[in-house]
Amino acid sequence: MNSTVFINILRFVLLALTQVLVFNNLNFMGFINPMVYVIFFYWYPIKGNRALFMFTAFLLGLFIDIYSDTLALNALASITVAYARPALMRLCFGINYEFQNFNFKHTTTVQRITFLAFIVLLHHLIFFFFEILSLSHFLLILKKVFATGIVTLILCVLFSSLFSPKSE
Repeated sequence: MNSTVFINILRFVLLALTQVLVFNNLNFMGFINPMVYVIFFYWYPIKGNRALFMFTAFLLGLFIDIYSDTLALNALASITVAYARPALMRLCFGINYEFQNFNFKHTTTVQRITFLAFIVLLHHLIFFFFEILSLSHFLLILKKVFATGIVTLILCVLFSSLFSPKSE
């Protein structure tokens, strides 16, 4: 088995279990539950099979939904992030993303954190909009998106610095 496939399977399982067993049980200030599994969309290989990535994103979201009882909201948000990932990469990394030899180690830390922030923001916008499903509660949606997003982003940056390869 290819080491990249093994690492992605291990990341999938560990992030899903960490989310379900640890972070779904945290409840900061009554409404903030960090969704650290979104770092999977940051860590997935750039040159990986896009259809497989979309399917894996759906499975990850569905697994989180089953154990969180969130009615496929995570699956919807995960599929959206997986679909939009190339556009987000183009936005954050510019023309460098278009080249075949693109690698995260050739980017700045600010670009990587910005990319991760866009992933978290898009995921949370989709998730909380469809959770509340009412534009009359627009301020509540924004409050949840930004409060949960900031905590999620901080935890994802910490996870990324702890568990990413040193060559990145």
